[in-house]
Amino acid sequence: MTAWKNQLFFGDNLEILREHIPVASVDLIYLDPPFNSKATYNVLFAEKSGEKSAAQITAFEDTWHWGLESEAAYHEVVTLGPRKLSDLLQALRSFLGTNDMMAYLTMMAVRLVELHRVLKPTGSIYLHCDPTASHYLRMLLDSIFGPVNFRNEIIWKRTSAHSSAKRYGPVHDVILFYTKSSEYIWNPSYTEYDQKYLKSHYSQIDSDGRRWRSDNLTAMGIRKGSSGQSWRGFDVSAKGNHWKFSIETLERLDSEGRIYWPPSGGWPAYKRYLDEVKGVPSQDSWNDIPPINSQAKERLGYPTQKPEALLERIIRASSNEGDLVLDPFCGCGTALIAAERLQRRWLGIDITHLAITLIKNRLHDTFGPELAAYEVIGEPADLTSAQALAAVNRHQFEWWALGLVDARPAQDKKKGPDSGVDGVIHFDDDNSGKYKKVVIQVKSGHVTAAQVRDLKGVLEREKAPIGALLSLKPPTRPMQEEAAAAGFYEPAHFPGHRFPRLQILTIAELLGGKELEYPRFAPSGTFKKAARRRGSPGDKQESLL
Repeated sequence: MTAWKNQLFFGDNLEILREHIPVASVDLIYLDPPFNSKATYNVLFAEKSGEKSAAQITAFEDTWHWGLESEAAYHEVVTLGPRKLSDLLQALRSFLGTNDMMAYLTMMAVRLVELHRVLKPTGSIYLHCDPTASHYLRMLLDSIFGPVNFRNEIIWKRTSAHSSAKRYGPVHDVILFYTKSSEYIWNPSYTEYDQKYLKSHYSQIDSDGRRWRSDNLTAMGIRKGSSGQSWRGFDVSAKGNHWKFSIETLERLDSEGRIYWPPSGGWPAYKRYLDEVKGVPSQDSWNDIPPINSQAKERLGYPTQKPEALLERIIRASSNEGDLVLDPFCGCGTALIAAERLQRRWLGIDITHLAITLIKNRLHDTFGPELAAYEVIGEPADLTSAQALAAVNRHQFEWWALGLVDARPAQDKKKGPDSGVDGVIHFDDDNSGKYKKVVIQVKSGHVTAAQVRDLKGVLEREKAPIGALLSLKPPTRPMQEEAAAAGFYEPAHFPGHRFPRLQILTIAELLGGKELEYPRFAPSGTFKKAARRRGSPGDKQESLL
């Protein structure tokens, strides 16, 4: 039997669901599909050094516009989809017309049909959205999963306050929770009591520091068995009640110090300790999970990034260890991070190489050598497919190429002049806490020696000890000579180790296993990964130590 590997897919999730995900194979689905027809989303990356990159990267633009693709999806759902969904979509088109909202709902409908197909009978789906479209999405889910399988409309307070002209401030998101059937995985979750409640209800403290409150030992109704007998002079039946425990259990509890005897001589009570109480059962309004603020360690700057605690609550409640979690719009990978931490298997899908590169870096940075094995499916695997990607979309090619050397994208190509820096790698080779950087340029077309000389100038301007040019085409001899003339960077703390200041690596070489040369020093107590691009996670780590 082949060992399981988690999977990260690049591509359109509709095609991937149909071609790669078997029927009834997934235990839990979480999705946060983007919708904002007026906005362009930007990413502000947090570098390894803890600094915030000054450059913004366009992660994705809302593409839910009515056109040939949405028209084809509409025809498919109406003619081949479930009857109730077909009727609903036709009614919505009659009501909404062929606008961006209708395009969004149509493209979501065809995907939700596939998500229903891949979900196990015991599985659950959580659809995260905002009030802009939540009411329409709920109708889609009702028509596909059935109204009887609706479990909750969860309200998550995503921000503390929001100023809005002539309306109440919008501060919440909606999470629609459905199951595939009435028999589904459910692990009750609890939240902590607030301090006011603890002070008023658990006001008693034992000599050992344990906080407790008194609870009634009796319940209504007379019983003929042991629980209906008198105990220690207290005739419970005379009150029309019975003990909650048998007489034997009451004696044991008293011997354990679990019975409270009021000094006034009143009825005994049960001592319920705070540390034995699970907490308050989670409700459908979540205001105890704060959004990711500007100082949060997990913050990546991804526009739709959700807190890991939010995904952990969902995954704990609706799956067990070893279960399979799917996020078909995985973005910056928070659901995958949470699934990995909670020892679930996972599948993630995204349509940008920027997201795939970000997720790979985040996984390795978060889990290091403990990261479970995973594979990336849909990325170029050879020079021909890399050339094809470059011909179709130069920016996607650039983001993918940066991923080959674990570099963070550095700037938005659509904004402002080109700074000559496509990607950056931060490294620490002296344990000082002051990070140095490798600046990266990616070239998919013709490159000359003059451009190599320009990269030297970028190194000086950026005060970077090392630079690299990733080229789709082989370098000429003048380019190689120009790079060699830049000399070497020699870390002061590692005599005898030196690294070419300006390196030219071809895509073919990177695919073949060649690596960028730079110091990979791990400060005490931290994990800094060596470059791991085509090897499996957990490969032997390189170090200068």
